[in-house]
Amino acid sequence: MQQKRGIDFIVGLFVLGGLAALVFLALRVGNLSSASVNNAYHLYAEFDNIGGLKLKAPVTMAGVNIGRVTDVKIDKEFYTAVVELSIDANYDNLPEDTSAAILTSGLLGAQYVGLEPGAEETYLKQGDKIEITQSSLVLENLISTFVTSGAGGGSAAQSNSNADEFE
Repeated sequence: MQQKRGIDFIVGLFVLGGLAALVFLALRVGNLSSASVNNAYHLYAEFDNIGGLKLKAPVTMAGVNIGRVTDVKIDKEFYTAVVELSIDANYDNLPEDTSAAILTSGLLGAQYVGLEPGAEETYLKQGDKIEITQSSLVLENLISTFVTSGAGGGSAAQSNSNADEFE
């Protein structure tokens, strides 16, 4: 009987460890493990198109996660998307001419904001706006442009060759 209790205890610990691992993985996949940055400052950036950018999406610089997207609004005057970025206070030396781009991890992966530091000697402060931005590339628009330019290019080349025959 004593041996059965020992085995039950070990099995219980194993199940508890498995559940803890599942919770940890769920938080990591959902980007919730570091969703709130306590010691942070907020910057803003305006984009014409944010694509599929979501709240809590990472903000990276040189591939290193330095913050999160905390809010997305529409500017009612200019009809652009205003993205609020929460940046870890350890990175409080971003130059004023830093640029922000909405990038995609992988071919069809999640979107995130990538920052590229500039060369100014003055730094962005709490509530500042990043002036240089690059909107998201929407895959559907890219394919549409490729298809329509391919169709137009073929007919133009054909009409040029027909014109040469009549001269």
